[in-house]
Amino acid sequence: MLMRKWYKWSLLLLATLPLILSMSACSSRSAGSNSRLDTIKNRGKLICGVSGQLPGFSYVKANGEYAGLDVDICRAIAAAIFDDPKKVEFRNLNAKERFTAVQTGEVDILSRNTSWTISRDTSVGLEFAPVVFYDGQGIMVRKNSNIKKLEDLKDKSICTQTGTTNEQNLSDQMRQKGITYKPLVFEDVNTTYATYEQGRCEAITSDRSQLVSRRSTFAKPDDHVVLDLVLSKEPLTPAVANGDSKWFDVVKWTVYGLINAEELGVNSQNVNQLTNSSNPEVKRLLGTEGDLGKGAGLSNDFVARIIKHVGNYGEIYERNLGKNSELKLDRGLNKLWNQGGILYAPPFR
Repeated sequence: MLMRKWYKWSLLLLATLPLILSMSACSSRSAGSNSRLDTIKNRGKLICGVSGQLPGFSYVKANGEYAGLDVDICRAIAAAIFDDPKKVEFRNLNAKERFTAVQTGEVDILSRNTSWTISRDTSVGLEFAPVVFYDGQGIMVRKNSNIKKLEDLKDKSICTQTGTTNEQNLSDQMRQKGITYKPLVFEDVNTTYATYEQGRCEAITSDRSQLVSRRSTFAKPDDHVVLDLVLSKEPLTPAVANGDSKWFDVVKWTVYGLINAEELGVNSQNVNQLTNSSNPEVKRLLGTEGDLGKGAGLSNDFVARIIKHVGNYGEIYERNLGKNSELKLDRGLNKLWNQGGILYAPPFR
C-alpha cells in the first residue's frame, strides 16, 4: 500500500516538475529583468565605448577632453537621462574587442564608427540604433604614386585593419575584378596608419571619413589623397546589447530627437525660447505638450535637455566634421532628407 502511494506521488512529481521549473525560471527572469537604463540611473553615469583614436568621431584633445560625433552622441544620451552631458565615462576600444565589451556589459553602449551589417545584427548579440553617419569605404594613396583606380593597385600592398568590414570589402572588390594584391592586416589602428605613412604599404583602405580624419594627423597630410571611388556602403551607428527594448528605445529616440530638432529648426541657441512655441510638433518634441518622454522612461523634456547641452544633429556635425572643424567634410548623404540627403527620423507623436 505504501509502495503504491509512493509510486503515485513519484509520477505526480515527475509530471509537475517541468511546470515548477518553468515557473521558477520565469520568476527568476522577472526578478532580474531590470533594464540597462535602470542600472545606468542607479550608477549615476553612462559608460560609452569609443575609439578614442579618430579625430572628428572620437579622440582626446590636448586638454584631456574627449571630442567628436560619436562622443557627442553619448553626451546627448547622458543629457537625456541626467540633464548633464558630463555624466559619461569613455572607454577606448579597438575594433577587435568592441563587440565583446557590449556583450559582457563592460560598456552600456558602443559609439565607435561601427558599420551596421546583417551578420553583426543577427549573430554578435547587438542591436543597432539609427544611423548617425552614412559613409563608404575608400582608398588613400600618395599623390605621387600615379594610382588613380583599383586596377592601378595590381600586385601592390594595401594596409587595412582586422575586425572591420573593410578587410572583406576590399577582398570582394578585388576578387570580382580579378586584381591580385598584397594585404597587410593589423589589429591596432595606429599601427595600421603608421605602417602606411612610413611607406611600408602603397595604399590604405578604410571608411572614407576615417581616411580623411587620420590624414589630418600625418606629418605631411597634403602628400596623400583619398581616391574618388567608393567600395561599399558603410552606415555607421551606435549599438547596444540585444534583448533590452527599454534601453534601446532611449538610444534610438535620442538620435531621432537630434535629427527632428534640426528639421524643426530647434537648436542650442533658441531651444529655451521655443519652449513657448505654438507649433504642435515643436511642443511635443520639447515636452511642453504630451508625455512622450515618460513612455521611454525619461522626462518629457528629454529632447530639450539634449539640445540645450549638446545641440541638434546639424550642430554636432558641423562642430566635429563639417565647416566648423578641421576636417571640413561636406555633409553629402548626411544632409536632412528635405535638403538633398537621406537623414530621416520618425515623428514625435
